[in-house]
Amino acid sequence: MNHASPVRRVGLREGAFVLLRWVIGALMLYLGLSKALQPVQFLKLIREYEAVADPLLLNGLAGLLPWLEAFLGLLLISGVAVRGSAFVLVMMLGPFTVAVLRRALAIQTSLGIPFCAVRFDCGCGLGEVWICQKLAENALLVAVSLALMAGAGRRLCARYRLWGRESSFV
Repeated sequence: MNHASPVRRVGLREGAFVLLRWVIGALMLYLGLSKALQPVQFLKLIREYEAVADPLLLNGLAGLLPWLEAFLGLLLISGVAVRGSAFVLVMMLGPFTVAVLRRALAIQTSLGIPFCAVRFDCGCGLGEVWICQKLAENALLVAVSLALMAGAGRRLCARYRLWGRESSFV
């Protein structure tokens, strides 16, 4: 009979990535729902990026992205489709981070202030943010998501627990 604790059986690294997966999942769920419940405010914020000219597409993005973000959060928390969820999260964070960076550079240039002094509501759901902090947060989210895509923390995913063996689809 194996009396080792679940943390010891899984390993500290695996446990840390499961905890990170839960934290990121909860964050995505919260941020997605906060935007989904205020669609007009979110639409106004993403319109400021001037990245999408077609109003129909812009409205569709404003309606879909928050719910997708919340759904990805639920998947990460539950441990279902973790690799795929992490991939979609990276695909969302990449263009968003570039857009935030471009907007911050434009604000910096127009105001003539130091880059890290730039502060604005980027549309992430947290209100006004300091640009350097936001870029660091996004880099951390991308790094953890890439690790999840590579299989970190997979032993505590739902698929592994259901079938008791590793799967290439986890």
